[in-house]
Amino acid sequence: MSAPSPAPTLARRLAALLRRDLALLLLGGRRGGAMLPLLFFVAVAMLFPFAVGPDAQVLARTGGGVIWVAALLAAILPLDRLVEPDLELGLFDQWALRGLAEEWIMAVRVIAHWLSFGPPLMLAALPASALLGIGAETLRTVELGLLVGTPGLAAIGVMVAALTAGLRGGAALAGLLVIPLAVPLLVFGAGSLAPGGETGIALTAAVSLVLLAIAPFAGGAAVRAARA
Repeated sequence: MSAPSPAPTLARRLAALLRRDLALLLLGGRRGGAMLPLLFFVAVAMLFPFAVGPDAQVLARTGGGVIWVAALLAAILPLDRLVEPDLELGLFDQWALRGLAEEWIMAVRVIAHWLSFGPPLMLAALPASALLGIGAETLRTVELGLLVGTPGLAAIGVMVAALTAGLRGGAALAGLLVIPLAVPLLVFGAGSLAPGGETGIALTAAVSLVLLAIAPFAGGAAVRAARA
């Protein structure tokens, strides 16, 4: 009887790792689950009209940008759970002994992080658009932008979480690092809502793809350095 080929074995291990990461991020383990970013996102949408006043034109003009900023801040909330707990428990060493490279683990972690906050935020954007007075056409652009932009936010989050894992005050430092790195996504994503900003979605997608390509290698290198 022939031994199983390496490819299916690797695929099964990665699938099991994805299920495990999703369970931790969605259920939250010790520190709250996926509801926290979702509730934060909705809270920002609810409070913003109180801050700028009830002017419908102002809300409609600025609401799309507010959704993007809220999405970024919501993506930052689970950063302390993405890499550091596994590093402290020595799980990366165990995975390495089982033949799972750090790059594969980081790629799976990006997918799990996006699934835990990206689709829920896209759903939450529907009631948020009503609170902010965003029309149907603008909402369609916002949703499309979030679809192509939130994977980039997930990639940035995993990279930064890996770079700051094990550092004192790493969670606060991670939040500070994510914001400047996410500026291109925010600029192009929010810019797609302006008149003549049709190319903003394509630029958002391009930036997101670059980040997705870089994240597994940058995150993997950072984890190896932390393990050394």
